[in-house]
Amino acid sequence: MSLKEKVFSQLIKDNQGLIIKVSRLYTNSLEDEQDLFQEIVLQLWRSYDTFKGNSKISTWMYRVALNTAITLFRKKTKSPQTDELMDFHYADFIEDDDEKQLQISLLYKVVKMLPNVERAIVMMYLDDLPYRDISENLGITEVNARVKMNRLKKTLKELMEKHA
Repeated sequence: MSLKEKVFSQLIKDNQGLIIKVSRLYTNSLEDEQDLFQEIVLQLWRSYDTFKGNSKISTWMYRVALNTAITLFRKKTKSPQTDELMDFHYADFIEDDDEKQLQISLLYKVVKMLPNVERAIVMMYLDDLPYRDISENLGITEVNARVKMNRLKKTLKELMEKHA
């Protein structure tokens, strides 16, 4: 394994939660979730050389992951070639805590009811990203991100109560 592959592999391991969250929020089955996880990693690998460091690595990863998620299943094209990708398996990154998984599942269930941009805002907010980063990732103003998140808090509370 080359140095580049080792660095990339560590980057994926360090940021696996981000990729899993995006995969869960933009799919409806475990199989699609796993496919999207691998497709995001593939797209990150393909664009890795173009990352210039002008933004945080997590900002770049969110942008690639969200763009991949939003466009991949919309197209419904044939499976991508993954020959150049190292061996990353979705199951290697999942926790085993059943109670925690039930709570997370409910949260994902209600967040999936939101439109794509709102899903992304909630996910990044829950990851404690500053509104500046959220707005940069989504191409909206920081004020718009704040307003949307405040409205989404109310919406999510109502949905959680309704579907609990």
